[in-house]
Amino acid sequence: MSLYAMRRCRNAMVAMLAILATALGVLWLGLILFTLLRHGIVALSPDLFTEMTPPPGSKGGLLNAIFGSVVMTAMATAIGTPVGILAGTFLAEYGRSNRFAESVRFINDILLSAPSIIIGLFVYEVMVLRMGHFSAWAGTVALAIIVVPVVVRTTEDMLRLVPDSLREAAAALGAPRWKVIVMIAYRAAVQGMLTGIMLAVARIAGETAPLLFTALNNQFWTTNMNAPMANLPTVIFQFALSPYADWQSLAWGGALLITASILVLNIAARIVASRSSFTR
Repeated sequence: MSLYAMRRCRNAMVAMLAILATALGVLWLGLILFTLLRHGIVALSPDLFTEMTPPPGSKGGLLNAIFGSVVMTAMATAIGTPVGILAGTFLAEYGRSNRFAESVRFINDILLSAPSIIIGLFVYEVMVLRMGHFSAWAGTVALAIIVVPVVVRTTEDMLRLVPDSLREAAAALGAPRWKVIVMIAYRAAVQGMLTGIMLAVARIAGETAPLLFTALNNQFWTTNMNAPMANLPTVIFQFALSPYADWQSLAWGGALLITASILVLNIAARIVASRSSFTR
């Protein structure tokens, strides 16, 4: 066999292995989505969005859990996003060759890959034990900590993509450094930064472990952030493990809601990223 034929044979074998590996991954994803749709669509009804979580054997829905998830996710995003943007701005604009900035990047990378249950335990120790009770504020802080490293990384990466020539041109016209960052760098990188924020929201939307140690759960409607608050991940976790068929059905419906919301956020993030000025 010639050398060329051997190379083609090896190429075909490697390509076949890659295709099989991809097909295997897609197969498991398809099976998971099929199972979720098969059980989740049955649970979708007006009661799911208008009724509170019920006791076993009663009719109910997930209204309080949906409200709690939306509130805590929104609050966590509002807290974590400014911190992440400011930290990412510092790393991209002021800390390109700085030992302190390198330390911040290292810590941010650790937070980015840290298991969320560790963050939940940290907030439990710092807030829940000190306050003496679970609360939505503790859950919000835990989720905000998860948001920060995602926003820091995307903000720094997007700002680094802005050509230095734009900054130099603005500086040559007499613009101060802060105005160059706000009016030039932010405007050029805003769509990529928004993408990072959407991805951070998608990341925390389905987090269960931090909320088990912080916000816990509440079977009733509440707007008190200083008390335990229902949320979809925790309700799904508790209902899925229960022996009651009606609770399990609600868990499937909640899982479908979270999956659909994360899918929408990821699609929106891709659309925003595709319109970025760096891809034109």
